[in-house]
Amino acid sequence: MKLDTILILDFGGQYCHLIGRRIRENNVYTEIAPYDISKKDFEKISQNFNVKGLVLSGGPSSVYEKNAPRVPEEILELKIPILGLCYGHQLIAYLLRGKVKTAEKKEYGLSLATLKKPLAILKGLKKKEKIWMSHGDTVFSPPPGFETLASTKNCPVAAFRSKKKPIFGIQWHPEVAHTESGNKTFKNFLFEICKCRKDWQPVNLIKNLVAEIKKMVGKERAIVALSGGIDSSVATVLAAIALGRNLTAVFVDHGLMRENESRQVRETFKKFDLNFIVMQEKNRFLKKLKGVKSPERKRKIIGNEFIRVFEKAARRVKANYLVQGTIYPDRIESGYARKSEKIKTHHNVAGLPTKIKFKGIVEPLQDLYKDEVRLLAKKIGLPKEILFRQPFPGPGLAVRIIGEVTGKKIKILKKADKIVREEIERWNFGKNLWQYFAVLLDTKTTGVKGDKRAYGQIIALRVVESREAMTANFAKVPYQILEKISTRIVNEIPEVVRVVYDITHKPPSTIEWE
Repeated sequence: MKLDTILILDFGGQYCHLIGRRIRENNVYTEIAPYDISKKDFEKISQNFNVKGLVLSGGPSSVYEKNAPRVPEEILELKIPILGLCYGHQLIAYLLRGKVKTAEKKEYGLSLATLKKPLAILKGLKKKEKIWMSHGDTVFSPPPGFETLASTKNCPVAAFRSKKKPIFGIQWHPEVAHTESGNKTFKNFLFEICKCRKDWQPVNLIKNLVAEIKKMVGKERAIVALSGGIDSSVATVLAAIALGRNLTAVFVDHGLMRENESRQVRETFKKFDLNFIVMQEKNRFLKKLKGVKSPERKRKIIGNEFIRVFEKAARRVKANYLVQGTIYPDRIESGYARKSEKIKTHHNVAGLPTKIKFKGIVEPLQDLYKDEVRLLAKKIGLPKEILFRQPFPGPGLAVRIIGEVTGKKIKILKKADKIVREEIERWNFGKNLWQYFAVLLDTKTTGVKGDKRAYGQIIALRVVESREAMTANFAKVPYQILEKISTRIVNEIPEVVRVVYDITHKPPSTIEWE
């Protein structure tokens, strides 16, 4: 029996796959397709899936831009429910002759929606709802035959519906955790409007992912880029199931790991039945980063050097394929899709060099979020030290040192980061956090140490809560913990004279500083 499926059309929005993630949380399968899908392509997808509804994602474009992405009008004529979100909402209004224009006051962040008609897609929501907005264009009048369901102070048509067809538009982002009743909105669409069954579980992916790796690599040899994080660890175990002794796990010690982390990774994976090698490349990476301040250049240099080291390792074991633990947020922030904006290059996505000496790069987790990967990790039995390890960027401390990376700065940041982790965990505050770490700034400040003027470094603390890394809130860490961290850092690290705390959500910031 074919899975009930919601098809999401990708207009390049940062949250496109987050829409899919939210729907999957309700045990309904999703497929993502290009925004310009043809009716013929839709029919091909329908041969494998029971498509019950269509979602048009948000995106960075304006409907009035030259070459702005458009959905073919024949798709809007399909006899299935359609939901437009943000840009998708504006596009439906524009194509069906509603009034859309650039608002005098654009909305970014939390807002308050007033529900005029809490029915259909908004059934069961309160009269006033906290929502997350991120848009420049605004719908001022719904298309003929449509009615307004909700508005905000600066957006007269924040939600609408057709009076005759199951077509809906919502200006805000129900997929973002900041929208309080977002999941209720999706449930209305999935179960009240599309009549979907709950017939999908993420752990069902394991068999398919293993088969995909086998199909790509065949009987040849592969190496897997193993950092010790949950993504690369899950990719390693899946590849080991698929390839057996034809797989070699490669850990690159580039000197930019956290304190004692290289040793911990080696000790953890010596317990597994794996071909495992360590590439000692600290000097190589530090030399390549000398004098480089741009975060994008750092990422590209590190991405290039990782590949060159992996090529060296592959020659040693005669492997032709590289397996990576790339997950969806890595790809979406690197601007992989048509019409999507690049937020920052990830070393294992857009940071890769154009010429590589592998037959192919295998990324079995590329459509999954971190929490989905954790479900797989539990299912395949990974140990707790990996399962609950907080995310760590592939370029390591290089992107937590603002400006040029030097050996001295690495030592300072390693000490500061170790203090942050020790204190957060000592106070038992870390179990509900997504990440907690230190950042070394590239400016200096005046301080006083031992009754003498001191001119030294600044450490910024970043502590966030999140579910999937596409959005995050800064954590309200108790002052006594922050005070203890600050006191230890300035006392134990002579070069540091000031500690600051980052109180910015994502968006508008990213979790990492670079």
